[in-house]
Amino acid sequence: MSRLVAVPNVSEGRDEAVLDAIGEAFATGAEVLHRSADVDHHRAVFFLAGAPGELHRALAAGARVAAERIDLRAHDGLHPRVGALDVAPVVYLEAAQRGAAIAEALLAADAIGAAGIPVFLYGELADGRTRAELRRGGPAGLAARGTAPDYGPAQLHPSAGATLVAARPPLIAFNLELAGPATVEDARMIAALIREGGEEGLPGLRAIGLDLPARGRIAQVSANVEDHLAVSLTQVLEAVSRHAPVACCELVGLAPAAAFDGFPDDVRVRNRRTLEDALSSQ
Repeated sequence: MSRLVAVPNVSEGRDEAVLDAIGEAFATGAEVLHRSADVDHHRAVFFLAGAPGELHRALAAGARVAAERIDLRAHDGLHPRVGALDVAPVVYLEAAQRGAAIAEALLAADAIGAAGIPVFLYGELADGRTRAELRRGGPAGLAARGTAPDYGPAQLHPSAGATLVAARPPLIAFNLELAGPATVEDARMIAALIREGGEEGLPGLRAIGLDLPARGRIAQVSANVEDHLAVSLTQVLEAVSRHAPVACCELVGLAPAAAFDGFPDDVRVRNRRTLEDALSSQ
């Protein structure tokens, strides 16, 4: 195995200089395949590729710079968060990579903790504990619950919070913008219906409804697809379209090509690019 993939998310989506500095830190031990940022979510997603035994060093370097440059106490983005480097999952694209991804994720957790940032494991590294559980109430809620970090300091960093680390298959962040006159209330209703546990719930789908003021108060269903082999992006689009017309979609980061199987050609997807294309172009 030559390379592993990591998908660190940072709680900054507006200051390009800060994102450049974090990207340069990641690049000290990995290739930066892709970066995307959103002003309303106030968040950026990086895709990194690096050698086993080296990728965790890049994540720790980025965590240090994120802690220096991002202050969560002054953060007002829409996306839930508990850290400057909010999540740092190592992704395995096939079952044969799972063991190496787990090992690299644990090395990353240890290295980020050694940099002074508390680390909480989630997913299969933490008996199925979810990001949503850890993020409930933000940094203050996490601190108030008294959950002990798995690595690093016992207390949250005062300005950089904590980092969540996992080893997992690809997760696809996919946003669907509703056509007018749909409202944010419509987006929230649709998200509640179609996410896992809702009346029309799709397995492994997380979804929330948002209002995007920077884009002219657009109503958005913001979704995470946790298993694209069980639920395709086509199925997500169909589920939303049953309740409101979709003006366009947006891919945040990269997705496996199979996630777009059957996707209609007449629906625009901003930033559409596959993980396979990004890896093959390096």
